[in-house]
Amino acid sequence: MNAMSIFVSRLLAVLCLTGSAFANPTEMAMIVQDSTALRAAPRDSAQQQAVLWQGELVEIRGQRMDYLQVYDYHRERGGFVRANQIRRTALAANEAGDLLSVLRFVRDTPDAEALGFGYAAAYLKAAPAEELRGASGSEVFDALGSMADRLAQRASSEAGVSKNAALALSSHLEVAARYGIKFINYERDGRMLMCYDGEAYRYVLAGVATPIQRAQAALALTRAECADPNLGPRDRYQLNEEYAAILDKVEHRDLPDYLKNRIFMRRASVWSRLAYQQTRNGENASTTMNRALTELASVNVQELPDGDLSAYNDTLMLVSANRWAALPAGINSSKGLNIVTTSGQPGETCVTLVDGKQELLKRCTYSIVWNNSIGINREQNALALAVQPMEAWREIWLFRKTAQGWVLHVLPPNASNPELGYIDFAGWIPGGKQMLIAREARSEGKYKRSFEVLDLDTATVQQQSSKPELLGALQRWQAAEWKEHTLSLR
Repeated sequence: MNAMSIFVSRLLAVLCLTGSAFANPTEMAMIVQDSTALRAAPRDSAQQQAVLWQGELVEIRGQRMDYLQVYDYHRERGGFVRANQIRRTALAANEAGDLLSVLRFVRDTPDAEALGFGYAAAYLKAAPAEELRGASGSEVFDALGSMADRLAQRASSEAGVSKNAALALSSHLEVAARYGIKFINYERDGRMLMCYDGEAYRYVLAGVATPIQRAQAALALTRAECADPNLGPRDRYQLNEEYAAILDKVEHRDLPDYLKNRIFMRRASVWSRLAYQQTRNGENASTTMNRALTELASVNVQELPDGDLSAYNDTLMLVSANRWAALPAGINSSKGLNIVTTSGQPGETCVTLVDGKQELLKRCTYSIVWNNSIGINREQNALALAVQPMEAWREIWLFRKTAQGWVLHVLPPNASNPELGYIDFAGWIPGGKQMLIAREARSEGKYKRSFEVLDLDTATVQQQSSKPELLGALQRWQAAEWKEHTLSLR
């Protein structure tokens, strides 16, 4: 038995179609309406035995008036259900085409995910093995993954829904669990995030799938927000290597432009994270980071749907935060002001500001210190250094000479909680009093990009603009190196 057959057999084993009672069922029925009453007798006034939900399968054992007598093996209870609330199926091969047609309709219907799981299970039971190994099998598992993802998104955003909606959602999740569909819960930013574990998508990638199906499966399997936030550095690195391998198997030549863009953006994000992790490990990450930049440059901005603009900005910020990894190590040959880095405690880097051999100021950090980012003004009274505490957050350390001596200002991309962003040194304004910066960040769900003139004495913003061409000082005094390498001038 090949890997695909083993996978299908194992999945069928958990799709509730097991046990001797299901070996030769006379006829089965699919519940198609939520809150379907299972009654003790074929009358509306009869006692309600249980509440059934869309997507559940029951066995038909008879008919009385406009009610069907059924047995629910999951609850081990029999009763009567109105005939117009269920659909009959013999789970036979001659019904496979009809079951697949209904699944095609249901797969994109909001709030009908549980019903879709039921029809997918029925099709997998009814269809011949050779059909499951072909395009139809890939289509069904693609539908299963799509519906499971949508149900997980509903569960992640359930705050504020009505009591009835919450009951329906929890019941649909129970139906999914009976069909062997698994979800993983993580807590992020004070709220619960539910993610589908992606097993159906892995079958899509292993089977006979169209380029679009393979691309969608790869995107679903490489979502950064669905990675375990408690993973250690080594496991996180291995996970991103797996993500990169999955995405590299996607042939993008025949994809529509919007889907190509999503693949390029996801690859850029994954390779950027790998570059950060390699740098943390003391490795040269220039090849990896250049791969991220190449993927980002492949995005056709003119073909970005409105819904993808946020993802594009986020990808740009992540890549920008790590862009120094693509550049060669800088060598500051100045005999005057300079930065010297040494090892401190395990994992710690100590940054010493020196003037010749004189030590002026020393600070230690567990962040990545980008030595190739050093910028010194003509007056030798200020130095800017890029320091990165997280893979998606890069700051500037601004060393400034005052009457009392040298001081250090830490300039973050945003004043709010760190989430995603970077800040770039963009140039010095002659006179030793001002500096040009560009920053871009998403914090507490809000996105902002700005170009600013910073007062060196107070580290406060004097002028700012959301567009670089509207800031005259930037047009006149921007650093050539910054203009060449920054991603903020898009």
